[in-house]
Formats: sequence, C-alpha cells, structure tokens
Amino acid sequence: MATTPLPNARTEPDGSAVIRVLSYNIRSMRDDTAALARVISACEPDLVLVQEAPRFFRWRKKLARLAAASGQVILSGGATASGPALLCSLRATIERTEDVLLPLTPGLHRRGFATAVVRFGGARVGVLSCHLSLQKDERYEQGGMLLDRLAALDVPYAIAGGDLNERPNGRTFRRLAASLQDCWVAAPWGAEYTSTPTDPHQRIDAIFATKGIEVLGCGVPRAVPGVTEADLRAATDHLPVLAALRIPVA
Repeated sequence: MATTPLPNARTEPDGSAVIRVLSYNIRSMRDDTAALARVISACEPDLVLVQEAPRFFRWRKKLARLAAASGQVILSGGATASGPALLCSLRATIERTEDVLLPLTPGLHRRGFATAVVRFGGARVGVLSCHLSLQKDERYEQGGMLLDRLAALDVPYAIAGGDLNERPNGRTFRRLAASLQDCWVAAPWGAEYTSTPTDPHQRIDAIFATKGIEVLGCGVPRAVPGVTEADLRAATDHLPVLAALRIPVA
C-alpha cells in the first residue's frame, strides 16, 4: 500500500477538482466526541459520509456540534435518513439534497440513504452515505437500491460510501464493486482494515466511485498528521476511510 501523503484538495485550471472524501461510522457520538472531531479535522475532508449519526433527542444539535468542531457543515441526513448523514466543507456548492428511507423489514432496524449533488469548481458530483443491513438478504437488496439511487441522481459522476456490514468477498460488496470502483482496490493507501480500532482484522467500510473518477488513494488514515492511535481508538468502534479523488468537469 502507498504511504506517501494524499494529495491536498484543489481546483485545477480546467475546472476539475481534487477532493478528499471521508467515510466514518461514528456510533451515535457515544464515545469521545473531541477525539472524533480531531480525527475528522486532521483528515481535511471536503465531504464526510457519516454512519450512525445521532437519531434521537436533540440529534440535529449534536450533529451540528460535531460539524462545527471538525470544520464542516451539515449537508443532509441524520435521523431523517435513519442514521446516514453527509457533512461538507465550505468549499462545496450545494445543488440539492434528499434523505431516503428504505423499506422496513419487520423486526429489523430501519435503514436509509443520505444523498446530495454538489459542485467543486467545475466538477459536479453525486454523493451517498449508507449503512447496510446486518441481515444478508436485506443487505443484498439494499445494495441494488444503492445502485438505483446513484443512477437516479442523474449526474455523470458519483461517490458512495459507508458501513457495508460485509467483507469484500460478500455478495453485496461484490455487487457494488462490479458496477463501481472500489477505491481501496483502485489505489490502496494507508491501512486496509476498518474494524475494530483495537483489533483491525476486516474491511467492512468502503468508498466507491463511478467510472471516470480518478482514485488517487484510499484507505484508513493512520499516518495522516494529527491523527493519533489514541484518538482512533477513543473516537468510535470503526476506523475511518479516507479517499482522494479527481472529479472531471461536468
């Protein structure tokens, strides 16, 4: 895996954009929120794909506090998407957002997608945060819904990421990777495994990109300046995934 620094975010002379995208399961901010904010801030993301955002009492206030502490603003999601959320830097120009609730299977947790279309310079990109089911058949159906939802954004380029609750050899993970670029496979960087922070042994969190997006690097940001092992362990029960992507002009 590459250990050189990821490219910094920038807008190219032709209007294309290099952006940093972070996907992170934050466990409803039940752990060390100061450590969580430090990790997010140190990664300098343009987009943060959150899973397990606060969903209950004063959830908007809690998510807004995290966004402010990490240099972000709320883009969409939270309780209205049953957990997934999107944060973004002020560099993003927001075109539209939509929170999507998925069909409820009796006895299982309600799932949803947080989605948006944003611009960075001349680059226009759709984005989706997800947290797929623990139940394998429901998870597989949700994988198909994810692909359909990306197509419904009606943009030439899109990014999806989140907690898949499945390893790369699982059929839902393979379904997504057959249609989208698995950013870790395209340009491995940093560390691979996302679960658990104290014993990393499996990759169940991922960032995907549609064809045409150039993946410059993707992985767990263990070597990013300002990201410490202590903070990664204290922040939540997952490790984050950070990707640098070049989005063409659209």
